Amino acid sequence: MENLKITIGRLTLKNPLIAASGTFGYGEEMARLCDLSGLGAIVTKTITLEPREGNPPPRIVETPAGMLNSIGLENKGLKDFMFNKVKFLEKIDARIIVSIAGGSMAEFQTLAETVSGLRCVAAIELNLSCPNVIHTLQSSRYQLIAQDRKATAAVVRAVRKKTRLTLITKLTPNVTDITDIGKAAEDAGSDALSAINTILGLSIDIRTGKPRLGRIVGGLSGPAIKPVALRCVWQLSRAVKIPIIGSGGIMTGSDALEFIIAGCRAVQIGTAHFIDPEASSKILDEIKTFLRKNRIRDIMSLVGTLAGKGD
Repeated sequence: MENLKITIGRLTLKNPLIAASGTFGYGEEMARLCDLSGLGAIVTKTITLEPREGNPPPRIVETPAGMLNSIGLENKGLKDFMFNKVKFLEKIDARIIVSIAGGSMAEFQTLAETVSGLRCVAAIELNLSCPNVIHTLQSSRYQLIAQDRKATAAVVRAVRKKTRLTLITKLTPNVTDITDIGKAAEDAGSDALSAINTILGLSIDIRTGKPRLGRIVGGLSGPAIKPVALRCVWQLSRAVKIPIIGSGGIMTGSDALEFIIAGCRAVQIGTAHFIDPEASSKILDEIKTFLRKNRIRDIMSLVGTLAGKGD
């Protein structure tokens, strides 16, 4: 039998497939449509300290080979998460990674410290890279925290003081050099990197001359961004020593294997779930078939084996 088990910091997963934040909610609705036990982990929809209404509609639009979204981290806040979401998460036979976002260091620390006290939470993902919100940390000169190496390091360092859980930093591709940000997160204490978040994009309705999204721009996801995501994770794998979790246009087992070969220890499935709620199960079956056919006993033996690594 093939070994699909992987480790990321203190986190051990039975397989490398993770449901990406924002595409799976908190698992409740998806549980009616697919078997959650087949996943290695689920990343919750990002929570903030206080409730957020999100951006004005329309907030999702389909594009060639992908989709644009500008949800804006809509959620009911930390208290609602603790009192209304945790009970369900405790029943899931998959590890739970909580995605958090804050407007200040104090908010990030409060969120991290609070969710670290919940028995069902196995890791924390720092969402420093959502392109659909304005990040207001005083230490950041940019819209996104993950576009500023100093701001990224400051948040990771602050959260690291408040939790012993595995800490994952989610990076944006909307930068000149993603490795610079990745190394800053690693040096500040992040246990792993998640790459990539969505690419900033725009869609226009030519009949009205207006943008199709209420916030004008949004985050592009889906197969259209896979080559960019692969390039990013490959570059990161050569620049950092901590594990990388890849995401961006993974629709099939072959897609997932490309990310693993490029240097990822695990992968996140996102947009595929909008098309097929059982996408993760099918991807896992395809990976198993590939390993059997090629007599590969351990998925870890494929990590970072990209041939022709040149500068």
